[in-house]
Amino acid sequence: MHSTSKTPDLRILLLLSFALVLCLPASALASGRGPGYPRLPVGPSSFVHRPKARLSSSSHHTKTPPKPKLTRAQLIEQENATHAVLAFQAMQHYFYIQGSGLYAGSPQYSFLWPFSQALATTISLSNAPGQAGRYAAELHARMVGLQSYFDTTNSGAEEGTFTSSLPGYDGSVAAPKGPGGAKYYDDNEWVGIELLRVYEMTGEPTALEEAEQIMAFVMSGWQANPKLGCPGGEPFSNAANNGTRNTVTTAPGAQLGVLLYRTTGNGEYLHFAEMAYEWVRGCLAQPNLLYADHLGARGVVEPTLWSYNQGTMIGAGALLYQATGNGAFLYEARQTANAALLYFTPSRLAGENPFFVSVYFRNLIYLDSLTGDAPGSAIAQNYVNYLAAHYLSASGLFSTAAYTPQLLVQAAIIQIYALLLSPPASYF
Repeated sequence: MHSTSKTPDLRILLLLSFALVLCLPASALASGRGPGYPRLPVGPSSFVHRPKARLSSSSHHTKTPPKPKLTRAQLIEQENATHAVLAFQAMQHYFYIQGSGLYAGSPQYSFLWPFSQALATTISLSNAPGQAGRYAAELHARMVGLQSYFDTTNSGAEEGTFTSSLPGYDGSVAAPKGPGGAKYYDDNEWVGIELLRVYEMTGEPTALEEAEQIMAFVMSGWQANPKLGCPGGEPFSNAANNGTRNTVTTAPGAQLGVLLYRTTGNGEYLHFAEMAYEWVRGCLAQPNLLYADHLGARGVVEPTLWSYNQGTMIGAGALLYQATGNGAFLYEARQTANAALLYFTPSRLAGENPFFVSVYFRNLIYLDSLTGDAPGSAIAQNYVNYLAAHYLSASGLFSTAAYTPQLLVQAAIIQIYALLLSPPASYF
């Protein structure tokens, strides 16, 4: 067992490094997520920066009572709230299809992946202090739109095309509105986690019911075949030709299992969560205490390191610690967090898909709320500050050095702002 510890000097160096302006993009940029998944457009931003507002002059001077001075923390919070609201309005203006509940995409509607993050963003904004009523109608619209992806039968698919026909959410809008297709395990898990947040907020029984349907789909996908290299884990999708088992399909499944156990008391969910977590640790943990992306049928590991894989394992460890009281889970989560803080420098984060980064920050800040560690929110703040200074267009849309403006990018960045405004207890 490797052990690491955080020292004050390391904390100071980390926070200072993330406060520096990022001058160069990462050398290698992600253009997709894995075999069989729709690729995302990548390219330089052609958007201009937001112009500074001109100060108006007036010859009339009237005395007004002085406003109370805001603290630095209050000023930052106020600026985050402004950015979040304006960015959300831009997302709705440029990507939302009025009256449909859906967002524009290819060929007509967005994939479930970016939709799930628009849903997460709406929920996180609703959890910001005093904002629940403001986003109630938007949340209702997201829930209506979500049903367009729900598929109970894999209707229209050829026999043998899919390994599971249990109800769940297709990667594209399901028939009759869209083509439907494979169900991605991670996308369903993102949706399941958000449905439980909706249930926490509203008590709507349908949200819990659908989260449990997702969990049934996830549990049925467990790859127990002893002929596999490192048996176990969740496949990337339910397509029959899928050949990978991933950190990002298995660790969020562990998170969803813990959350359902917390909500229902069903011990089967907790058992699955522990099994999924231990499989990732046993099959994809690297010597540097970080987690590789996936492995194939023969057990060959693809060693690429992404921030969201570390984030989901950090969060799974934190949630399992809360559910069981077993301090080993918390210790392992902190080990991963320490290693991730050293590895994911500002330039590495700048080259990743902002969605990956938003998942990383969400879980890191959640862990910090349990341990009293500090860097998660500070690093997240510096990340959005940099993007706002360099990649925010006059239209209100964000991009990065690696990704052009698109729904997933916009939703991810709003999500980070919303998380900075919301109590960590509301993240899961």
